Amino acid sequence: MRFADLELVAVGLACLITWIVIPDWIAPAAVVVLWLCIKLTSTHDHVYALPIALCFQWSQVSLGVFYNGVTGRTLLAITSTDYRPMVLLGLGCCLALAAGIKVGLLLRKPPDYSIPRPGFAFSMGLLVTLYVASIFVEGSLLAIAPSFPSFRQIITTLDSVRLGVLFLLLRRLCRPTPRWSLIATVVGIEVVLGITGFFAGFREPVVLAALAVLEVFDRRNRQHWIAVVTSGVVAVVLGLVWMGIRTQYRREFVELDQFANSRSARIDRVRDLASAFMNADPSDVWNTADVLVERLWAIYYPALALERVPKVIAHTDGEIFGAALRHIVTPRIFFPDKPELPSDSEEVRKYANVHVAGRENDTSIAFGYSAESYIDFGAPLMFAPVFAFGVLVGFAYAVFRGLIWHRDIFVAFATVVFWLTVYLFERSWATMLGQAMSFFVYLGPPVVLLDRFLLMRFTVDQARDNGLLFTTPLKQDRA
Repeated sequence: MRFADLELVAVGLACLITWIVIPDWIAPAAVVVLWLCIKLTSTHDHVYALPIALCFQWSQVSLGVFYNGVTGRTLLAITSTDYRPMVLLGLGCCLALAAGIKVGLLLRKPPDYSIPRPGFAFSMGLLVTLYVASIFVEGSLLAIAPSFPSFRQIITTLDSVRLGVLFLLLRRLCRPTPRWSLIATVVGIEVVLGITGFFAGFREPVVLAALAVLEVFDRRNRQHWIAVVTSGVVAVVLGLVWMGIRTQYRREFVELDQFANSRSARIDRVRDLASAFMNADPSDVWNTADVLVERLWAIYYPALALERVPKVIAHTDGEIFGAALRHIVTPRIFFPDKPELPSDSEEVRKYANVHVAGRENDTSIAFGYSAESYIDFGAPLMFAPVFAFGVLVGFAYAVFRGLIWHRDIFVAFATVVFWLTVYLFERSWATMLGQAMSFFVYLGPPVVLLDRFLLMRFTVDQARDNGLLFTTPLKQDRA
C-alpha cells in the first residue's frame, strides 16, 4: 500500500479542517481511520462494495461525534455514557477488519485481465424479464421461509439473488452512457416497494444504484458527480422521512387488515404521512434527525456495556464468539433440532443493564460484534477475531474474482454479497458469520456453475470468430 505525497497532504488538510470545525481530537482520528479503511479495502477492479461497506460501518461508529460537533445537538450516548472509549474501540474494529481484508486479498493473485473475458452474460430483455419476475417471487419466498425452518437460511440467502438481478439491470443502464431517467425509474420503483413494506427496505436499491454509477464514474463528468451526490441526499432524506413516519405507519400496518393487504393503500398512506412530516414544524424535523442519528450511531448500548465489563461482569473468554462458530458449523439443514440463538436483546439486558424490547415483542435490539468481542476478550485481544474475519472476507473475494469469468456476473455477485456481509457494525457475530458462510456456501457455488455454463457458449463463439471451429457442410439432396 503506497501513499502519494499529495494524498498525505489532502488527508492532513482534512484533519486540520475537521479539528477547526470540531475541536475534539477523536474527530480527526476518525478521518484518518476512514482514509486507511478505504485504502486497505480498495480492490483496484472498479468494484467498490468493500470500501463503501467499510465507510458505512465507520459512519455507525463516528456519526454522532460529527453530528454533535457540527450542529451542537445533544445525543443520548453523549449525555448518558462515556462514549469515547467505545468509539475508539469501534474505529479499531473497522481498521482491524480492513487490514484483514487487505491480507485476505493478497493471499491470491488477481486474475490475468489480458485473457479475453465475456462482458455481458444476459441480454437486456432477459434482465428486464428476470427483474419483473423477481418482484413477484420475492414475496413468495419470504412467505414460505418460516414454514421450512431447516431450509430457511438457504431460502433467505437465495432471496438476495433479486438484488443481484436489480444490480445487473442498473449496471446495464449505466452502459455505454448512463440513462439517468431509466435508472431513476427503477430506483423509484424499488424505493416505493421498500418503503411500503413493514421494514425500511429502500436502502439497498439506492446503494446499488450508487455502486453501479461508481463503476463508470468519470471525475471530469459533472453528471456523474450530480448522480453520486443525489444518491447520498436521497438516502438521507428517505431515512429521515421513514424515521418520522414509521411509528404511525407500522401501527396501521398491524392493526388494519385491508391496509396491510393493499399495496395501493399503503402507498397512499405513506404519501400522506410523508407530506405531513415534511410540512411539520422545523423543531420536529430536527428531533427526528436526532432520533435517526441515534439509531444509526450504534454506540449507546456498547458504551454502557464497557462501563460494566469487567468491573461488574467478567469477560467471557470467548464464549460469545465460540457459540457463533458452533452455530455456523451446524447448519439447520443437517441439524434440524438445533436450538435458536438467544436474542441480541438478551445480551443488551445482561451486559448493558437496560431492559430493551426483545423476542416477546417480535423485535431485537442489536448489540454488535465489536461489543461482543470486547465482552469476550477485552482490548487488545478483541481485534484478533475481527482481523481473522476480515482475512476470510478478503480471501473469499479474491477466490470468487478468480473463479467467475463473466464480468457482470462477478460484479453483481461481489457487490451484493460483500456489501450485505460487511456493511453493518451493529450486527452480532452469529448473524455476521452465518450470513457470510451462507453466501459463500449456498450462493457462491451456483453462481460459479452458472458462469461455467455460460462460459462454454462464450468459448464456442470465440473459436468460431477466430476460425477455429469448423462445421461439415450438409450433403445436397439427390435429385
